[in-house]
Amino acid sequence: MANIVIISGSPSPTSRLTGVLAIVAEELKEQGAVVQTIDVRELPPEDLVYTKFDSPAIKEANRLIAEADGVVVATPVYKASYTGVLKAFLDLVPQKGLEGKVALSLAIGGSFAHLLVLDYAMKPVLAALGAQHQLQGVYTVDSQVNRLDDGRFDVEEGVAARLRLSAQELVKAATKL
Repeated sequence: MANIVIISGSPSPTSRLTGVLAIVAEELKEQGAVVQTIDVRELPPEDLVYTKFDSPAIKEANRLIAEADGVVVATPVYKASYTGVLKAFLDLVPQKGLEGKVALSLAIGGSFAHLLVLDYAMKPVLAALGAQHQLQGVYTVDSQVNRLDDGRFDVEEGVAARLRLSAQELVKAATKL
């Protein structure tokens, strides 16, 4: 059974990224994975800003990552890159914290103009953390995820299918390690 950690780099609880991650988490669980989530926005801000490696919250987040077989790193795109809060957290992950793990990047942005954020921003930072096995990421445009009045999200079926397939590939790759 694969142990997967989802790292959400969204600073907002109402982000459309939440809808994307719900599909991924559901599919991971359906594939038999144990799924845990690190919502970076819920970590103590002072721990992130002052890079408190010894913080109990940061230690716990890093423990989850250390015990994982696979990691999903997800972010909205701001100014053609991942969020600052995600960067602050990744700076606190040990130098080789993703070594021996399968990584999957997910990003959501305002237009397809930021599609390359997966290749030019996410891949290098994850590689710097030791992720040698990175699956092809999934980029979603905001207009493909609609926020419903009841707080849920409606994700276009084509995008949802790609997300499910990526989650399946992640579990398959993580169980082979």
